[in-house]
Amino acid sequence: MTTPIEKIYKEKHSKSEQKFKEAMNLFPNGVTHDARMTKPFPYYITNAQGSKKWDIDGNEYIDYKSGHGAMLLGHAHPEIVKVVRETIAKGSLPGASTELEIAWGKAIKNLIPSAETIRFTSSGTEADMLGMRIMRAYTGKNRIIKFEDHFHGWSDGASATGGADDNWEFGIPAQILNTMIVIPPNDISILESLLDKDDDIAGVMLEPTGAHMGQYPIKPSFLKELRQLCTDKKIVLMFDEVVTGFRVAKGGAEELLGITPDISSWAKILGGGLPGGCVTGKARFMEILEKKPGGKAIYHPGTFNANPLSAAAGAKALAIVRTTNVNEIAAKRGQQLISGLNGVLSKLEIPGLAYGNDSLVHFRLGIEANSVEDIINLSKEDESKSYDSAIHNQLGLSLINQGIDTWSASRFIMMAEHSEDDVNITVEAMENAFIEARNQGTI
Repeated sequence: MTTPIEKIYKEKHSKSEQKFKEAMNLFPNGVTHDARMTKPFPYYITNAQGSKKWDIDGNEYIDYKSGHGAMLLGHAHPEIVKVVRETIAKGSLPGASTELEIAWGKAIKNLIPSAETIRFTSSGTEADMLGMRIMRAYTGKNRIIKFEDHFHGWSDGASATGGADDNWEFGIPAQILNTMIVIPPNDISILESLLDKDDDIAGVMLEPTGAHMGQYPIKPSFLKELRQLCTDKKIVLMFDEVVTGFRVAKGGAEELLGITPDISSWAKILGGGLPGGCVTGKARFMEILEKKPGGKAIYHPGTFNANPLSAAAGAKALAIVRTTNVNEIAAKRGQQLISGLNGVLSKLEIPGLAYGNDSLVHFRLGIEANSVEDIINLSKEDESKSYDSAIHNQLGLSLINQGIDTWSASRFIMMAEHSEDDVNITVEAMENAFIEARNQGTI
């Protein structure tokens, strides 16, 4: 049965509906990224500028998907556009080293405290794959510990869930899944017990602010204990900064939290809106990539590693991060949004909480919580109540109908281009969405 919110969505997106019918004959599920699946059908974007984007039906949106987190500077930033145009005119893939990769590497070292050396990849998934291989090669051990719900791309090893989600593990050999150990976060005793029993563990990887960009937060005290334990046990600690890098602080979560990993993966903002990733780390760990006489080294090719377009855009983006206050602006807008969303929940007497790491804003419903500490301490039962996909789908569609594009009303990724007015409009739209959902019986 079509809900009133869905009816409005279909009326406002008739051209997108037709385009989706074409896509269904081209792509599995009609989409090119699983996260872009939208019921009843996705919308199709034509162009984006600053904090806004427009679809083929002429609808305008305030954008909080922010290029999956890559667009801290906003869409079509004029300085990024300029360097990309200049670079592509000189050739996009010379198949050789360029000065641009040097500039990109220096821009990274200028920001990341632990980046003694760098190796480029073409995506965050690839960077995580390389990081895992470095951990194994450096230690000579096979198993890697990751935490429940922490996302490290879609490669075979990174997709291990410990059996919590068979869809994620479908198609992956058991031999590979058995090289990964998945445990709950925030309890150092579990990790200590594993390391005491198993001497084949190469390292630990995690999203340093918590799973899914901080939706499931990590205790700062746990990170400190984790850092010390990895040092004591002589195993590798890897931060996945694909999203948090250059966002939660100019130098990423390691700067924000004051905890230094051995290696880290980076992407998103790293490429200035173009594809790009890298692994950084202390030289003694990264040296495993260097072939030395009589020794072994990781073989790591990659046609598009440090390609000129990504290098030019990435170096320019990181220079802007380093020399301007874009992080502070995005963080301020994030805090404004958190305050506004919590005001809506209070006004409408809806249980839930908006929270986050500055420019990464999360929104949970159906729980009694007043702080991030309450979120960390949620029971498994309460955790399962905090996200109802049917409710969030309807809220998300209502927001789209009002010109606000989010991750199903559960996550808002801020850009420096978001204005106070953008946020005020968004808060008002969220209130309207709740009222519409309540009137149609969704909540």
